[in-house]
Amino acid sequence: MKNAIGEKLWIIPDMYWPLITSQGSYVSHESICVLNPSDTDCEITINLYFEDREPIRGLKVLCKAERTHHVRMDGLLDHTGRHLPRGVPYAAVVECSVPVVVQYTRVDTTQSENALMTTMAFPVKEPVKESVKESEKEPV
Repeated sequence: MKNAIGEKLWIIPDMYWPLITSQGSYVSHESICVLNPSDTDCEITINLYFEDREPIRGLKVLCKAERTHHVRMDGLLDHTGRHLPRGVPYAAVVECSVPVVVQYTRVDTTQSENALMTTMAFPVKEPVKESVKESEKEPV
């Protein structure tokens, strides 16, 4: 696999899709933005966590090799075919089949002075297996 840039596990702890109707024609929304520089398609699983309800697990999307994919959260449907809840804070764990780079963006148009917030998601490094010193190995 060429260009193994990024990580396979990303955390976005602060997400929020406003309940209030947008001012003007541009709609409030959030996006999980994925960059896949590798030569392999990336299968992405998104699990959402809430303060007061059960998680929504197993949302699936694809980011093709050497492409970007902007996952609009207002376009995703849960396992029952409903849109994600609005007006409640939540978090996401983004699991990827190949190393990618993940960014989160929120556009808030609930006031005439629109707001844009973007940040890199938190990459979780794959655990490194520690080698056991010869002196610590159990005798055979």
